[in-house]
Amino acid sequence: MRNTSVSRIAGAGLIAGLVAFAAPASHASEPKAVLDTYADIALAGYEDSLATAKTLKTSIEALVKSPSADALDAAREAWLAARVPYQQTEAYRFGNPIVDDWEGKVNAWPLDEGLIDYVNAAYGTESDANSFYAANVIANPKVKVGGTEIDATTITPALLAETLQEIGGVEANVATGYHAIEFLLWGQDLNGTEAGAGNRPHTDFDPANCTGGNCERRAAYLTAAADLLVSDLQEMVEAWGKTGEARTTLTEGNPQAGLIAILTGLGSLSYGELAGERMKLGLLLHDPEEEHDCFADNTHNSHYYDQLGIANVYLGRYKRVDGSTVSGPSLSNLVKATDSTLDVEMRDKLKVTLDAMQALRDRAEGGEAYDQMIGEGNAEGNAAVQDAIDGLVDQTRTIERIVTALGLQGVTIEGSDSLDNPNAVFQ
Repeated sequence: MRNTSVSRIAGAGLIAGLVAFAAPASHASEPKAVLDTYADIALAGYEDSLATAKTLKTSIEALVKSPSADALDAAREAWLAARVPYQQTEAYRFGNPIVDDWEGKVNAWPLDEGLIDYVNAAYGTESDANSFYAANVIANPKVKVGGTEIDATTITPALLAETLQEIGGVEANVATGYHAIEFLLWGQDLNGTEAGAGNRPHTDFDPANCTGGNCERRAAYLTAAADLLVSDLQEMVEAWGKTGEARTTLTEGNPQAGLIAILTGLGSLSYGELAGERMKLGLLLHDPEEEHDCFADNTHNSHYYDQLGIANVYLGRYKRVDGSTVSGPSLSNLVKATDSTLDVEMRDKLKVTLDAMQALRDRAEGGEAYDQMIGEGNAEGNAAVQDAIDGLVDQTRTIERIVTALGLQGVTIEGSDSLDNPNAVFQ
């Protein structure tokens, strides 16, 4: 059922992409109007993320109440669907400190999953960098590591968010958000660069027929993580509401500062984060652990919707999950008024990159998952991933030219060693 779900999502996303790349309508090109559209799209994206997270929560409640293979499949499909709107909001990171400070609660990765639950023996039992590497909170109501003792007798959202998340100051101790839920729904992907995703059985949540041990505590953890995801997304919906802090900081401040925030976000996601940390690093290392949705083998979709989110912001359009569209004066309009040739260049490059991302999805639909594409010796798969990376890098260069054309000062685009200093990756 997971593959069917991904196919349905792929079709919807392709339609959204075709709509997004039609030439933008003629709108006023005042910076303030552009910022209003930007905030409206943010609100719509986070509202959709919240709505799909609530659906995911309901599916998880059904799985916990009556564990079955069908219930687990339904929860997995709900998780996949929830990723579609959320990934499109990542274009709001980097330029908006409110978003960037919050984002780690819902989308931090990669994670040392041994903190949460049982893992394969090949995972190991300790790490020099992480004392809680294999703490397995689900199996251990009391956890004592070094001088730190955790009372996890009752698994609650507060335990996950306030105690376990990044415990010990280690970013890989991810206890909350989409990827913690993903791990609990799929389990580890033990296939390396061979076919197959995680394959956790539904009986891991069934106290009457328990596999994996601690089924009630595993269900409690999954429920708490789902509750927390909903409440965290609600926080961001409020932040982008009419009187929310994220919106007012942007729209009531200096319009030039707002444009700087937009372009910082677009450039940094395009270059350092997506092209670099999420794609080129894994390709250099040929490492299946270096993929964003590694348990579900959904990385091809996450990358696609990140790119679509970049296009949404530039074009001032967002297609909601209910099929309606939020649109208005856009950055594209503003650039067109300054240099129409540059606007055409940007729109063309956005489409080239989205097409390259779609090619990755087509390969995945054909049976080759993203972790296989980046595998050593897979020349065609490697080349397809590199094409998408090249598109991201190329569109970033145009973003830099846009910054210059608009006369903006203070746009800092995040880099990545995997792009800027590849030798450092192997040191």
